[in-house]
Amino acid sequence: MHESGSAVPAGGTGGSPARPRLEDVAARVGLSTASVSLVLRGVPGPSERTRQRVLKAAAELGYRPDRTASALASRRSRLLGVMVDVHSPFHAELVEHLHTAAEEVGYDLVLSALTRTRDENTAVETLLAFRCEALILLGPVAPAATLAELDRKAPVVSVGRRIAGAPLDVVRTADDDGVGQTVDHLVGLGHRAIAYVDGGKGVIATDRRGGYRDAMRRHGLHEHVHVLRGGSTEETGEQTGRRLLDDGPLPTAVVAYNDQSAIGLLTVFRSAGVEVPGTVSVAGYDDDTLSRLSCFNLTTVSQNAREQARQAVTTAVERLDGGRTEPRETVLAPTLIVRGTTTRAR
Repeated sequence: MHESGSAVPAGGTGGSPARPRLEDVAARVGLSTASVSLVLRGVPGPSERTRQRVLKAAAELGYRPDRTASALASRRSRLLGVMVDVHSPFHAELVEHLHTAAEEVGYDLVLSALTRTRDENTAVETLLAFRCEALILLGPVAPAATLAELDRKAPVVSVGRRIAGAPLDVVRTADDDGVGQTVDHLVGLGHRAIAYVDGGKGVIATDRRGGYRDAMRRHGLHEHVHVLRGGSTEETGEQTGRRLLDDGPLPTAVVAYNDQSAIGLLTVFRSAGVEVPGTVSVAGYDDDTLSRLSCFNLTTVSQNAREQARQAVTTAVERLDGGRTEPRETVLAPTLIVRGTTTRAR
């Protein structure tokens, strides 16, 4: 797996030992370079005895295939470019599963990071500069028209975000349903005053907010709909928590846009002596690695990161190797994970 912004020299300089070549492996076992190449590429044909001899010699010599030379010769890089938000624990988990899924089908990843000073356009241009054959964009915010234009340069798979008005491949979960399941769970526990901490602008935030509103209305709780300004970080969750404490009577339950926001709420409530879930139940979204820690034990919604990653790689490879041209949207069902931050209404 490669990460943008760093480069590894192809060979040594100065007094460094020369990098072993295919010819060196062939000489060690007394075979042609063509035969050795077949073994190292896993092509059927050579006997099992020959295969073991070649692999043993390659290991002893420390031979590693020159991916750059191979890519130039085949005009294929076999690289999938992934745009990832470095501040998102859920994106980090997705990348781990993407790497496994890509490796299984003979591809590798190049990562390009979104940061507070590095926008989507810069991240994507870096991936194209690395000759990535397809782009897997995690939660992109660019307009649909911009993504459609990008798709003409390399196949684009939008992960997590619904795309309206553009013929693009999408892999996502039904976010409105996921938040709706959370509201259903809380109503089943006797909660009525259920507030929602918003995630800001963007399609994903819009879908989750809509899921909250629809579920509250479905339960006849129109007068209890309360959407609070928020964001996607622990800091914004803390800010919202402090506003709730300052504004008066607390709701009996709060649903947050994501786990990071929910963890910010938990931190503020517990610091103020507010019992969670005794006084206020709190739920998040994403089921990221932090939510599973015993110190948080957060009720949340799983997006099935492993399956999202598998579907994203499959979708990209079908465009590259399978000849598929029609766009496809894959919508996965989210799953509510009930842990220790929700209980019956006080």
